[in-house]
Amino acid sequence: MKKHIMLIGGFNKTLSLSHSLIKKGYQVTAVNSNYQDCQKLSEINKLNVIFGDGTKPYILEEARIDTVDIAIALTQKDAINLVISELCKKKFMVEKVVSLIDDPKKIDFFYKMGVDSVVSAIQAITNIIEQQALLDAITTVIPVAKGQISISEVPIPQHARTVGKKLWEIDLPREVIIGTIIRNGVGLVPRGDTRIEAGDELILISSAEQEKAVQQLTGDL
Repeated sequence: MKKHIMLIGGFNKTLSLSHSLIKKGYQVTAVNSNYQDCQKLSEINKLNVIFGDGTKPYILEEARIDTVDIAIALTQKDAINLVISELCKKKFMVEKVVSLIDDPKKIDFFYKMGVDSVVSAIQAITNIIEQQALLDAITTVIPVAKGQISISEVPIPQHARTVGKKLWEIDLPREVIIGTIIRNGVGLVPRGDTRIEAGDELILISSAEQEKAVQQLTGDL
């Protein structure tokens, strides 16, 4: 099931992100204290819109904050975004909280207050969400050696830029190796000249840099 993302405050940023996230299949809820903005946002198909102040706990409860995986504070005021982030993270225990920020000098302070990601541009928020989606692509992760090594199963989508490439052509981090390729239910021992095919499931063995490796293997053309 796709993650539930809540966008709190803002209009233009919420408008852009909503279209993008819904198109990718995410469940999206927008919370906004401006009634006119809510009316315009409600025209977006599949967007759940809640009219209210996102700094009020009862508004967030009405918006089903308890079902949210990622909350993003998008108002134009850093102080308000911090309040929203603190509520989401500490009161409602949202797994990942992202805050837009205007003054870069406050970034360290926001992190110290427990905000997971602090960003200053709409593209950066999109990248964070894409990274989260990338981790979701890892179907199985098994920790080994007290968590120092992990074995993960990574499916290769049709559009991955590695499809058709030989293993030696892929610049994987030194900390990651491809232990096995499962193709059509059959395990293959990979060699340097083995080509990756769409639908392959790669068994990665890694001590670090796992996220970077998955991005290289499954990223779009």
